[in-house]
Amino acid sequence: MMVVGTTSHAGKSFITTAICRILARRGWHVTPFKGQNMALNAYVTTTGGEIGYAQAVQAWAAETNPRVEMNPILLKPQGNMTSQVILGGKAAGITTATNYYKQYFEKGWDVIVQSLERLAIEYDFVVCEGAGSPAEINLKHRDLTNMRVAKYLNAPTLLVVDIDRGGAFAHVVGTLELLDDSERALIKGVVINKFRGQRSLLDSGIEWLESYTGIPVLGVIPWQDISFSSEDSLDLLERHSKGQKDINITVLKLPHIANFTDFEPLDAEKTVSITYLDLQNNLGYPDAVIIPGSKTTINDLIALNKSGMAQKLQDYVAAGGIVLGICGGFQMLGDMVFDPDQLEGNSVSYPGLKLLPIETVITPEKIVRQRQTCSVHPYLGFPITGYEIHQGVSRLPKNKNQPLRTTIHALFEDRSLGIVNDNQSVWGCYLHGIFDNGAWRRTWLNYLRNRRGLPSLPTGIPNYREQREVVLNQLADLVEEYIDLTPLLNN
Repeated sequence: MMVVGTTSHAGKSFITTAICRILARRGWHVTPFKGQNMALNAYVTTTGGEIGYAQAVQAWAAETNPRVEMNPILLKPQGNMTSQVILGGKAAGITTATNYYKQYFEKGWDVIVQSLERLAIEYDFVVCEGAGSPAEINLKHRDLTNMRVAKYLNAPTLLVVDIDRGGAFAHVVGTLELLDDSERALIKGVVINKFRGQRSLLDSGIEWLESYTGIPVLGVIPWQDISFSSEDSLDLLERHSKGQKDINITVLKLPHIANFTDFEPLDAEKTVSITYLDLQNNLGYPDAVIIPGSKTTINDLIALNKSGMAQKLQDYVAAGGIVLGICGGFQMLGDMVFDPDQLEGNSVSYPGLKLLPIETVITPEKIVRQRQTCSVHPYLGFPITGYEIHQGVSRLPKNKNQPLRTTIHALFEDRSLGIVNDNQSVWGCYLHGIFDNGAWRRTWLNYLRNRRGLPSLPTGIPNYREQREVVLNQLADLVEEYIDLTPLLNN
């Protein structure tokens, strides 16, 4: 089956995820699928392949393991109208939008077809998600995600519309009008998403829509404040701080921010407030500042300097603040970032924030792998899982005769995965998903709490994946209550 939307952010990922869980709970062997995704939130499969993080969440909803066939093409924007192309889980090159379709369209469709054939053999249901709108007439000739996939599979298709944005009936009618007859024939139902207000007020509009289009409205989903994984950085525009809590953490909104899904476990903590801060804004004095992952470390370092945020961070640490850098953010904390092959732009080298005594060399080889390790400092013995996605290696300066300006400690058994300075004011880590580890997350938060004289929280808690299971079941319960999936399942 296929799920498409009248616009971006209509709720395709949310509904696809819910359907995966609904079918899995009914005993079916289910897999998600998205032919092409453009996102900087990525996940690493057990085979070391990259896919969109949203497809990993959908796989967990389907009670199966994420794999590269679920998202055979991933485009990772990196500025200057270019993207890194991930094909079949592996980096295939960097290209512009124009050249992408010249170089990768046929190759990409072949990978999509091969992936669908493998999934169809192993699963009872393949729940496919589209991207953007299926009715972009200037783009339909190079569609790799929407109705081209639906037609190839002859898949019954659900059309989702966001009524909260206004113009929902026009969006549905306009979308259907721009589909050709064979595409429109696949649309088996419409779902109205994010409805606020009295349901009966919609009845006359629904009656008209069904009469005009001949397509049933299979459900109206009320607006729900359920935390759900964001697919790209545009979603950060709609995120707001939860207000004053015990602990306030600021995440810098880098121009090329990546893998901000790392912070969902923090956002789920009832005593923690997360604020995503534009670089031009005042930093203030939060309990901690996180420099997140970045698709292009040097370009974001340049942005930190031009905005004045680099100096604000240095002043914040000098005044006793806590900074944590993850992946690209870790690289930025060092003395220097070298890019000898100019993989990220025109700079061969660029000075870092000089908050940790390390140097980073950007390398052509991309490190993409899952990791299991153990924490050693300052928290001894916690089992840690996560994943790496980065280009570059960070090390202490080679000149051993030059004493380090601060003592550093390895965070994990593998020293390359992260370090912290002696007074625990600056932390650097290559592990995405570090906060998914419940005991480590709570212990780190307790360090922030103790600095403010607040009592410690219990650390004997499950990892975030168990909390995510609760959310996935809530999504499934909601969709199952308000959508009739029978027309899709009976085709």
